[in-house]
Order: sequence, then structure tokens, then C-alpha cells
Amino acid sequence: MTESSIPAAQAPHNGQDARWRHLRTIIALMLREMSSRYGRTPGGYVWAILEPMGMIVLLSVGFSLLLRSPSLGNSFLLFYATGYLPFNLYIQTSNTTMLALTYSKALLKYPAVTWIDAVAARAILNILTNTLVAYILMVGILMIVESRTILDFGAILLSFVMAALLGLGTGLVNCALNGFFPIWSNIWRIVTRPLFLASGVIWIMEDLPPLAQDVLWYNPLLHITTVSRIGYYPTYDPQHTSLMFPVIVGLTLIALGLLVLRRYNLWILNAN
Repeated sequence: MTESSIPAAQAPHNGQDARWRHLRTIIALMLREMSSRYGRTPGGYVWAILEPMGMIVLLSVGFSLLLRSPSLGNSFLLFYATGYLPFNLYIQTSNTTMLALTYSKALLKYPAVTWIDAVAARAILNILTNTLVAYILMVGILMIVESRTILDFGAILLSFVMAALLGLGTGLVNCALNGFFPIWSNIWRIVTRPLFLASGVIWIMEDLPPLAQDVLWYNPLLHITTVSRIGYYPTYDPQHTSLMFPVIVGLTLIALGLLVLRRYNLWILNAN
């Protein structure tokens, strides 16, 4: 064996070792955040369930006093849950990913921790947590309302995948912008507050006049909440929904965010 062949033979092992190091670092960061976010709060993970549950109950009780029935079905609880849970996954993923570098800034001084580890840990933990919370809540709601509908698990899963992709992409781009302009996170939260009203959480597209439908079609979150409701209401057949639009937007934002962070992550960390 020649000396020149030794590095080539060792290269796959070095690459595999590097991947394992990244994986161990990501898991360690996830455990750290689980401890800091839920371990120090009375009730811990219970609050992760109570918060969306409280919002769904509030919407259900409030609108049941104003309307005879929801836009689909006869259960306000189920209708608002089908819209709010994927929307909440997007919001939580976007917001936590946006602050990933800020949250782990002290740890990023160590060579073993990279910016991609910090971003991946926050995004993965948030997606897993909110998906599990959504599953628990929907199982409980379906038991309470005694719904006998045939669920389309493909559509339900697809809506959560699209919400996670869009939330991750938005969070990555905002993570870079927040690094360049530290006030950006506050501005973003203010600017996007109307999203709750414009994303089909409390209504469906067919409830709106044609002009509003044409404008709001370009909101990818509207397509996500619509796909979610297709999974719970077999007779609901919207004509405006695009499965590819939110996926394309999400993947484009992910690629853009990763590209900018890869190029400027050191500048962002040193500047702040």
C-alpha cells in the first residue's frame, strides 16, 4: 500500500466520524433546550399542550356564541383545531429557528459546536414537540366530539410536513436577517400578527369574496390549513388548493437561508 492511498482509505471513516460528532452535538443541544425550556417551568411539557389547547377552546367557545355552526362539520372544537395546529407548528418552528444563533451564541465559541448544529437542534426539537402535541390534542378532540369521519392520514401528515418546511425556511431567512439587524425579530413578530386572520385558521377560502380569495391565494399558509382540513372532512373538496406552492416556497426559503448563513455566520456571530 502506498502512502498516497492511506488518506483516501481513511476519508470515508473521517467523514462518518464527523457526521456522528454532529449528531451527538445536535442531541446534546436538544437535551439542553428541553431542560431550559421545560425543565425549569412548573408543569414542564404540560404547558406545551395547554397553550394550544387553550387557544382552540377559546376560539371554539367564542365563535359558538356568534355562529350556529362552523364552516365545516358541526364541531367548533374540531374545525378550529384542524386549522390552528398546523399554523402553530409553522409559527413555533419559524420563531425558534430565527433565534437559534442568539440562543446558542455562547456555545458556538467552542469548535465542536457549529451554526448548523444550533439551527438543526432547535428546529428538530420544535417540530417533534409540536407534532406530538398536535397528535395528543387531535386524538383527545376526536374522542370528545365522537367524530366517525374517515380520516385521510396522508393529507394530515402532508399539511404538517408543509408547515414544518415553511416554518424552517422562514426561520432560516429570519435568522440571517436577525443577525444583520438585531431588531428584526421584533419587527417580524409585529408584521406577521395578521397572519392568524389571513391563513384560514378561523374560516375557509369559500367563505370569502372572490377578490379576497385571489389575493390570499398567495399566502402558502392558507394552502396548508386547507390540506389539513381535507384530511378530516371527506366531503370538503376545495378547488383553489395547490400542494406544490407551499412546498416550493418552503424549499426555496430553506436554500436561501442556508446559503446566507453559511457565508455570513461568522460575521453575524462576531458582530453581535
